[in-house]
Amino acid sequence: MKKHLPVAVAALAGLVLTTACGSGGGPVADGEMPVEIEIVSVTDKTGLTAFGGQPQFRGIELAVEQINEQDYLDGSRISLRSRDAASDTQTAVSQAVEATADRSVSAMIGGISSAQATAISPLAERSGLPTIYTQSASDGVLIGDYTFRATPPQTTHVATSMAHLQQLGVRRLSVLYNAGNPALTEMAEKNLVEGQDEYGFEIVSATAVQNSTQDFATSASKIAAEKPDAVAMLIVGAQNATAMRQLRQAGYDGPVLGQTGAGTGNLVPAGADGAGMFWTTNFTVDQPFPSSQSFVTAYRAKYGEDPVNYAAEGYDAAWMLAHAVKAAGGASREDIQRGLEMVLENGFEGAQGSIGFEGHDMRTAGVLVEWDGTREVVLMEAAKT
Repeated sequence: MKKHLPVAVAALAGLVLTTACGSGGGPVADGEMPVEIEIVSVTDKTGLTAFGGQPQFRGIELAVEQINEQDYLDGSRISLRSRDAASDTQTAVSQAVEATADRSVSAMIGGISSAQATAISPLAERSGLPTIYTQSASDGVLIGDYTFRATPPQTTHVATSMAHLQQLGVRRLSVLYNAGNPALTEMAEKNLVEGQDEYGFEIVSATAVQNSTQDFATSASKIAAEKPDAVAMLIVGAQNATAMRQLRQAGYDGPVLGQTGAGTGNLVPAGADGAGMFWTTNFTVDQPFPSSQSFVTAYRAKYGEDPVNYAAEGYDAAWMLAHAVKAAGGASREDIQRGLEMVLENGFEGAQGSIGFEGHDMRTAGVLVEWDGTREVVLMEAAKT
């Protein structure tokens, strides 16, 4: 049975935020527990991906407050230097260069963008700076001993969604997918294709669109004419609401297999037309795990709103670092890397539930949810894959 490092949730209190280039301290020696443990977050608080970067930072901020308030690190506090990459890869790289060069910085939490992560990871590895990303699902992100990810790949959850297709008695499946997104392309061209025999469905068509596609009327009419038992709609962000409206207008009224990009409010504009889309997610506010509900309660108390998955991932990334420092008994870069390896072995309970790892990549059980026209509703807890 796996051992779990505790994630306590306590009253919220002062966060140490440092905005200067450095803290005045020098390199942290191996086995040293300084009063202030400097970490840097490079997140997209503004710009095109602020929809994910802003809640990610709020999750980080909440975790750091809890870690410090609880005195989890026995007299040491995490000092968080917050940087806004503004959804720009070059800005993110510049901020990461600053962090890697400053030997008083013990660790870094990266953003949600794969483009940023793949550019930053070689810097992190060369400088030996432990770096934890969220999202950032592309190849080239986890490239060595010092790079980690606190989001389970969507592809590890798609089997639960396919099992739900089987439960619904789906035999014929039409697929619409964003070919500009590597993870969604893998789900459409590999996972669904390979799942046909096991889950008893046949793919009758696969229609590719791009990140720039905003009108799905032609594709929707084609799919509706095929009269499938279900549709797999693997597209990004706001595309989901538009495509669902047009699919319903074309006459298709059956179930739709989606993915986590349909969450975080992206289906709200579709309203009732979005009802019937389901997907497996690593986090939703109603998932039943005690550690998840503790996080939801604390997040609501601090921010006055429900957390989304990006917030849960940022929160778990910050707690990963705290668990690593605790496990290693030191806060140097080398200590934290060694401590993270211990965290990977043991797992922990976090905002996303019971967390494990495959290599440096996070794994969670996931939860099957469905949009009912107004909100995400939990259908069932998934089995950990």
